Amino acid sequence: MIPNILSIAGSDPSGGAGIQADIKAISANGGYAMAALTALTAQNTRGVTGVQLIDPAFVVAQLRAVFDDIRVDAVKIGMLGTAGIAGAVAEELEGRGVPVVLDPVMVAKGGDRLLAAEAVAALRARLLPLAAIVTPNLPEAADLLGEAEARDRAGMERQARALLALGPRAVLLKGGHLAGEDCPDLFLDADRAEWLVSPRTDTRNTHGTGCTLSSALATHLALTGDALGAAVAAKAYVSRAIAGADRLGVGHGHGPTDHFAMLRTPA
Repeated sequence: MIPNILSIAGSDPSGGAGIQADIKAISANGGYAMAALTALTAQNTRGVTGVQLIDPAFVVAQLRAVFDDIRVDAVKIGMLGTAGIAGAVAEELEGRGVPVVLDPVMVAKGGDRLLAAEAVAALRARLLPLAAIVTPNLPEAADLLGEAEARDRAGMERQARALLALGPRAVLLKGGHLAGEDCPDLFLDADRAEWLVSPRTDTRNTHGTGCTLSSALATHLALTGDALGAAVAAKAYVSRAIAGADRLGVGHGHGPTDHFAMLRTPA
């Protein structure tokens, strides 16, 4: 059965990140994509110029409209924006028994902050304990923990264990910010720690990679129920999307990845 995946996130009109990236990634990985918007943004590959947050009550209305009618097999959470939205989403998801992939979106690729500082505490206290898996990059992990950013694999493992202690069932800590020829990600749950390593692609077109990874992961988690296997499949998909990114001609800044690279005729 094709899994129904609900993304809760903000909109990116340039199509590389946010809800737009989520819909592409879910579809490319075999799911049926649904979306509840938390924010409208004015952004492109060069940065964010405006954010219009959705009222928490209307975010709840969107979620209830979906859950009241449609089987939801997994939820991906991206940009939340405020503590009010984070709390409303947590309240709606508590007790539903649906696996949640939490991508703690805090800062856009160009450096624009997408999560209010006071909302970090709400995300940490209310949503981390609901997550089947949380997928921070190194700056996001540091922000969640109130620490300096990890600079090596040992630091990554220590911070991943600290995040796991906050309540998620698994952590996928993304190490793309480390220097080197490889991109090492660490999967950690109560029973195992596994390094998932891929070669680094020399490109500036990595806009929306976090959204893309977490949406692919949610889809594979719904398909298989295996968090580690879903992480492996999602990372392989994103690596292929990044490898094909330079064939796109989108914008003049950090361009998007190619979500449908597997369908393209070789250049």
